[in-house]
Amino acid sequence: MTVRTYIGLGSNLGDSQQLMAEAYTKLAMLGVVKASRLYHSPPMGPQDQPHYHNAVVRLDTSLTALELLDELQKIENEAGRVRLRRWGERTLDLDLLLYGDQTIQNDRLTIPHIGIFERDFVILPLLDLDVELEIHGQKIRETNIAKHSQLDVLADSSWINI
Repeated sequence: MTVRTYIGLGSNLGDSQQLMAEAYTKLAMLGVVKASRLYHSPPMGPQDQPHYHNAVVRLDTSLTALELLDELQKIENEAGRVRLRRWGERTLDLDLLLYGDQTIQNDRLTIPHIGIFERDFVILPLLDLDVELEIHGQKIRETNIAKHSQLDVLADSSWINI
């Protein structure tokens, strides 16, 4: 049985677009994938770091949520991910945003991802993949952040073919 999941990708160190494209290729080994457009956004945390490249990947997979989380962390580590400070700079950040229509709360994982409705760099790429997407009955296209975001689009979904 496959589950439709959504994974946020972010990077602001190194060759961000290349690192994210490599992550996309690795995610494609876990199931059927489709990428959003590529966005450019200011950092959410400390402002003394470069702006981010952001995208979302839709992945249809048979992995459980925790198995998928383990795979995401493995891909991050292979990209040289080091956690220096909260919301700090990183070579690659992969966040499991949604896992089917499930709500998950445990010591390793919270689904839907915390703060999803406050992050335009998550909402806009999600809309690229499914304009009718709902989270707990709320259409994300009707949120204020979706209506008023001014994120810069860097590339269409062809960014994965670099």
